Amino acid sequence: MSTSERPSRRSFFARIGSGAVAFGAAFGAQAASAQTPAPAGRFIPATHALDDWFDQAPGKHRLYLDTTTVDGMAHAVFWSNNFLNASRTGYELTDADSAIVIGARHESTPFAFTDAMWKKYGRALAEHAVFTDPTTKTVPVLNALQAADYRTLPNRGVVMDAVLKRGVRLAVCSLATRAIAGAAARQTGGAVDDINKELVANLVLNAHMVPAGIIALSRAQERGFTFNYVA
Repeated sequence: MSTSERPSRRSFFARIGSGAVAFGAAFGAQAASAQTPAPAGRFIPATHALDDWFDQAPGKHRLYLDTTTVDGMAHAVFWSNNFLNASRTGYELTDADSAIVIGARHESTPFAFTDAMWKKYGRALAEHAVFTDPTTKTVPVLNALQAADYRTLPNRGVVMDAVLKRGVRLAVCSLATRAIAGAAARQTGGAVDDINKELVANLVLNAHMVPAGIIALSRAQERGFTFNYVA
């Protein structure tokens, strides 16, 4: 081997060595990447136009009270009143600063309807709610949560209208409403569809029909409402 050949051979092996080092580094990085999973992305729920009504109240604080019983609905009315009053006295907020929704589903659904519906379909509404007028001990002919003199109920005389007029809203279960209409149809001989439409047309103030109460509570949480089940 001539003297002139030696530098070129040393240069050749040097290039091979540096390439091997680079390959090893790259391979090691890929192996480490394969062994360490990438952090999962934050879950972002899908939104549906059907649920946009949740955003119509511009309150800074959002609360969803889920109810399924008579006592639950009565407590929710009372606690909504407490929430609004304490927000005013403790934080110097106005009612408009709070977005409160009461979910009316299962046995609490009948109280989303007006006195006129209780007078006409009281038996079906009372049976669905498993409720007897606490004063007369008979089938109610009015919405007891709209009458201030029913102080034995957990709303303690705070009528539903009082909080609804302050901006509280109801999410009313369509499935339960349809079940009530079915019972009323059997009792009166009327048509289920007609009675269902009549009930929907006679909701209390600030009430909104939802496909199902159980869905509404999920959608509300996805839109930033804190959640409380009221028994």
